[in-house]
Amino acid sequence: MNEQMLKKVMYALIAAVVVLAGVLAYIWYQKTSLVNDLTVEKEELTSQMIALQNDYETLSSEYDDINLQLDSSRIEVQLLIEKIKKTEATNRSKIRQYEKELGTLRSIMRNYVVQIDSLNKLNKKLTADAAEARRQAAESKKVSEELSKTVANLTVQVEAGSQLKAYGLKTEAYNASDKVTDRSSRVTYLLTSLSLGENDLAERGPVTVYVRVKDPDGVLLVNDTQKTFEYNGETLICSASREVDYQGSAVEMGIYLNGITGYVKGVYSIEVYTAKSLLGTTELILR
Repeated sequence: MNEQMLKKVMYALIAAVVVLAGVLAYIWYQKTSLVNDLTVEKEELTSQMIALQNDYETLSSEYDDINLQLDSSRIEVQLLIEKIKKTEATNRSKIRQYEKELGTLRSIMRNYVVQIDSLNKLNKKLTADAAEARRQAAESKKVSEELSKTVANLTVQVEAGSQLKAYGLKTEAYNASDKVTDRSSRVTYLLTSLSLGENDLAERGPVTVYVRVKDPDGVLLVNDTQKTFEYNGETLICSASREVDYQGSAVEMGIYLNGITGYVKGVYSIEVYTAKSLLGTTELILR
C-alpha cells in the first residue's frame, strides 16, 4: 500500500471517529437533557405531593368517622412522598404511577371538602331547626300555661257563678195559733223562709237546703229527726232541712223547725246551707 492510499485510509478513519464522536455527543446530550427533564418532573411531582399534604393537614372535621378517613389519607400521602423521593427520576413508569395516585388523592380530598361542607350546612340547619323547635315548644308551653290559667280562672268563675244564692232570708217564730210571735214562752216552731235565686249556670236537679239554729248560748237546736250533711269536707248537724227540685228558676221555700221545747230569751243565730255553699245567715230575737 502506497503512501497515498494510507493517507486516504487515515482520513477516512479520522472522519469516522469525528462522526462517531458527534453521534456520541448527541446521544449524551439527549440523555442528559432527558434526565434533567425527568428530574424536574420528579421535583414538581414531589412539590405537588407536599402541597397536597399541607392541604390535608389544614382540613378538619367535627365528625369522628371523617377524621378517621382523613388520618388514613394523610398516611397515604406521606408514604407516597417517601416513595417518590426514593425513586430514580429515570424510572418513568413509577413516576407515572405516582402521578395517577396523586390525582386519586386529590379527588378524594375534594370529596372530603364537599362532604364536610355538606355536613356543616346540615348541622347548621339542624341546629337552627332545633333552636326553632325549642322556641316553638317554649312558646307553646307558655301559651298552654296561659290557657291553663285562663281555664282555671274561668273554672273558678263558673264554679263561683254556679253557686246558688238566697234572697229574702229570714226566720220567724210562730205560736200554737200559727201566728208570728217574739215571746219565747209561746214559741211552738220556727219557719225559715228564703228564695233560691235564678241561675243558668247552677246544676239542675234536687237541692237540699239545711238550716242550723243556735240558741243564745250557742247550742245547736235539734229534734228527733236530726240529720247530718257534708260541707267543705266536714260533717255538720242540721236543725232542719228541705229538698226542692231546682231547674234554674227562682224557688220560694220555707223550712220548718218543729219539736223544740224550752225556748229562752235572747238572740238566736241561723245559718242556711247547701252541700256546696253557705247561702246566708240571719238572727231571731225572742223576749
